[in-house]
Amino acid sequence: MKEQILRLVSPEYPWKDRFLFLPETDSTNDCLKKLAADGAPHGTVVLSDHQTVGHGRRGRSFLSPPSVGLYLSILLRPACPPTRLMHLTCAAGVAMCDAVEKSVGFRPGIKWTNDLVSGRRKLGGILTELRLNAKGLVDYAIVGIGINCCQRLQDFPPEIREVAGSLTMVTGQEIDRFRVAAAELDALYDMSIRLLTEQDDLISQYRKDCITIGQEISLVRGEKVRHGKALDVDDAGALVVLFPDGHTEAINSGEVSVRGMYGYV
Repeated sequence: MKEQILRLVSPEYPWKDRFLFLPETDSTNDCLKKLAADGAPHGTVVLSDHQTVGHGRRGRSFLSPPSVGLYLSILLRPACPPTRLMHLTCAAGVAMCDAVEKSVGFRPGIKWTNDLVSGRRKLGGILTELRLNAKGLVDYAIVGIGINCCQRLQDFPPEIREVAGSLTMVTGQEIDRFRVAAAELDALYDMSIRLLTEQDDLISQYRKDCITIGQEISLVRGEKVRHGKALDVDDAGALVVLFPDGHTEAINSGEVSVRGMYGYV
């Protein structure tokens, strides 16, 4: 699989020597953390055909069966304060929309902050993790991405069939995972060189891709649930929400559901 993917990346892709393919691993993010601790360089990528303990946000699992999806993590070493990377998940979302559009022919949407979606179905997710050094600068950032490529509806467990989707389900066609993976690598490289210098452009594109803006949403923090309307995404990637009492907040954390998606009605 490694050779097939690397044959499809652009000639300008500089990190072929840092690309590791694993037929199976517990988690590509966890694997890359170990490599980062051992000094793995900027641009190192781990891609697996199957994760046994895939991670999602807020401690959830990410279903990662073999032969139907792509599970990839990239290591970045930007040597900057963490405040410069508040938009990292947004930038990665734009990169994955670019990759899917290039390789499959349609552009998914993004449900704030990290879900790739089409209609009311989730196609993939993004998990970013940072580690700081003793000076408070970013030692490394890891961006983990899982995309459902070839699943049919019956391939998903019954409990998530109402909300899960795949590139095959959207297009009605067989998906070339090698081509999607190569497009991911190219898009993540492009993101990495724009990350600290073109933040405004990345956030501007994120706003265009984000299906949450303009929608009625619910915000869940622990046992507390509040309802409001998503007005915008600010320059740091926070969701700007208008609440019924007329005040607005920039939301950086918590579970946000869009009315009509994922069971919020």
